[in-house]
Amino acid sequence: MAKTSLSLLLFFIFIFCITHTVEPSSSSMARARHSRYPRARTSFIEASCMTTRYPALCLKCLSRYANSSKIHNAQQLAQVALTVSLYRARYTRSYMLKVAKELEAMKAKEYPAVRDCLQQIEDSVIQLSQSIRELRRLEPRAGMSDDIFLHINNVETWVSAALTDASFCVDEFPGRRMSKMKATIKGKVLNVAQLTSNALALFHQYAARYRAAATKKLP
Repeated sequence: MAKTSLSLLLFFIFIFCITHTVEPSSSSMARARHSRYPRARTSFIEASCMTTRYPALCLKCLSRYANSSKIHNAQQLAQVALTVSLYRARYTRSYMLKVAKELEAMKAKEYPAVRDCLQQIEDSVIQLSQSIRELRRLEPRAGMSDDIFLHINNVETWVSAALTDASFCVDEFPGRRMSKMKATIKGKVLNVAQLTSNALALFHQYAARYRAAATKKLP
């Protein structure tokens, strides 16, 4: 029952985030910082989001999850951020599958670019799914071990690959003059890249404590 409630909550967070595709102005960031949620419950998320590349997007997506009182540490925050990114990637993949089929049927000249971009987004979905499963294998109470760094490196590798694929997909649609269809795809994929970038930054924060502890143990 708890897992079902968590999945539903993340789904609604994802729906809330999907319209936010670009970094807003500083005034928008200020409004996000002074949201209606109590400062005490969002201070951790706010401080973490301020270290990401797209802090306003991070706050918009994750501060609403804090209202459920389920984010208590850096690992949980990174997991939620990765899950939101995965939902967005799946949503974008579904949209592009529909568009690609239509373009292929019409033998449209845009089809090759959309097909290649779709393949990259499909790869991102796989890599983000792998990273979430790997993150769940990390047990904070297990202490320092070689296994911990193996899991950390795997998560970083897969999330970095997902970000690279999404970024390459954005590059399939260069310039500003493009059709409405191309602009829509580019906006959706850009949002995937931004969310993934933020998730990677939040995971780096979580992993940093283990690397710092390992450094202290060196002779």
